[in-house]
Amino acid sequence: MIVTFRSKAHADIMMFGDIAISLLKLMGHTGAVPGALLAADVPKALDHLTRAVSVHKAADAGTPEHAPAQEDEPSERPVHLAHRALPLMELLADSIKAKCDVMWDK
Repeated sequence: MIVTFRSKAHADIMMFGDIAISLLKLMGHTGAVPGALLAADVPKALDHLTRAVSVHKAADAGTPEHAPAQEDEPSERPVHLAHRALPLMELLADSIKAKCDVMWDK
C-alpha cells in the first residue's frame, strides 16, 4: 500500500504504508488511512513527530552507519527514521506557515 500526504502548501508526498502509519502514530494520530489534520492541529503533530525523530536519532547514534557489512548481512543499509520523516516534516511545516489542513489516503 502507498499512502499519499496532501496539503495545499506543499507537493504531495508518497510513502510506503508501513512507514506512513508509523509516522502517523509518532505524530500522535491513530494511524488510520485515510485521515486528516485540521490546520489548527498541524503544529502539535509536527512537534510530536520532531520529538519522536529526535529520540530515534539518539537511539541510532550508537549504531555505526559506515561499518563494513558482514557476509550474512544484506549489503544495503536501512534508511533511518529521521531520513524517512524529513519530507513529511517539511510538508507539515509548510502547512503551518500557510495555515492549511493536511490529508492522507491510499
